[in-house]
Amino acid sequence: MNFKKILVPVGGLLIVGLAYRAYGLAGVAAALGGVVMWVLMHYTRLMQVLKRANNNPIGYVGSAVMLNAKLRPGVPLIHVLALTRALGELQSPEGEQPEVYRWTDGTRSHVTAEFRDGKLVQWTLVRPPAEDAEAPPTP
Repeated sequence: MNFKKILVPVGGLLIVGLAYRAYGLAGVAAALGGVVMWVLMHYTRLMQVLKRANNNPIGYVGSAVMLNAKLRPGVPLIHVLALTRALGELQSPEGEQPEVYRWTDGTRSHVTAEFRDGKLVQWTLVRPPAEDAEAPPTP
């Protein structure tokens, strides 16, 4: 069970309750203002990441090797979207766990990332063979 889904609202209510006990209605107003500001900060960050991702093709990343170097286990999907500035190409059936996304760069290298409950579990970097990358285009 994801305790963040429970602890965050309970923590907000606890802050409002403690503010009321210490400062009355003025404390409640200040605490609610702080909670609303916190929610708006997270909402603004989410919208900025999605706005930047909207400008790039789905599944594209500037450098798959650099993305591979920056990934860490447990990173949320929104953080990976901020790193890539693009939505990943969904590889798994929609709505099923784990979710698997792929980002490909201009050299056909790609990173395939597996997310379970929105957190990065594992990822793999695949680079094309050297002879394919250096082969001249056929007319």
